[in-house]
Amino acid sequence: MGVIDVDASQREALIVVGLCLAWYATSSASNVAGKVVLTDFPYPMTVTMVQLLSIVVYSPPAFALCRVRRETEFPRRYYWRTLVPLAFAKFLTTVCSQVSIWKVPISYAHTVKATTPLWTAGLARVLFGERQPARVQAALVLIALGVAVASATELRFDSLGLAAALAAAALLSLQHLYSKRVMRDTGVHHLRLLQALGRLALLLFLPAWAAADGAALWAGAAPRAGWGGGGGALLLADGALAWLQAVLAFSVLSRVSPLAYAVASAAKRAAVVAASLLVLRNPATPLNLAGMALAGLGVFAYNRAKLLRPPPLPV
Repeated sequence: MGVIDVDASQREALIVVGLCLAWYATSSASNVAGKVVLTDFPYPMTVTMVQLLSIVVYSPPAFALCRVRRETEFPRRYYWRTLVPLAFAKFLTTVCSQVSIWKVPISYAHTVKATTPLWTAGLARVLFGERQPARVQAALVLIALGVAVASATELRFDSLGLAAALAAAALLSLQHLYSKRVMRDTGVHHLRLLQALGRLALLLFLPAWAAADGAALWAGAAPRAGWGGGGGALLLADGALAWLQAVLAFSVLSRVSPLAYAVASAAKRAAVVAASLLVLRNPATPLNLAGMALAGLGVFAYNRAKLLRPPPLPV
């Protein structure tokens, strides 16, 4: 019996490691592909549209093939009060993420997104009255200091890119807080929640996309390589990779503890930064790299402090 348990735990550990490696690879590839697409085709709203459309197109057949249980039927009031705002936040997050990697190097954009714990702590305090212990607050200061150093030494600093990355981090934190509540309150499968939010976000985003990029696309805007060449194929690949990395992220979360997922997520961000520096070769000074490392260290310290926090005393 003990041998069977060991074998099962080892198999599960190998599955998690494989999922993490695939998650890091697809996220890095998606970010690099997105940067290349936006360099040749500076229309972040259209890139966002392709990513949201990928969720809608790929999710139903893939989830059916994997026998993911059917979608949960939400009460109409809950649908409008919770899911629609979440979907709105999702498409805004995707837009801000695309604008950030369009305007600034991926390494810098992801360093700024390391402020996600800062936004999570602030929103949890405002929305739910949650106070953070001293160790968590110290880690948050470390993150802020690292991002400040990276920003001050960024060779390709852009105020719009910084603002977009900060907005993406804040919106991602808001999504995380409320998505957790939806899964807890309704028992919805995490992948079906991703599918539902992607579908709603696409519907909400259509008017904004048409207003922003519709006229330019109608007039013939296209990647330098053309739609029939590498430009269109790379845009489709970016959408598929963005969908796949989201699926992998949810799959990892469903299999590991919160601490393990937090550490894996921080390691994923470091992998994306490293991949962008190696593949795209964007310039970075030693002090800039030190700021990135300091922010990353703060994220690891935050994750550890959050999970080591003692449970609240009964009232």
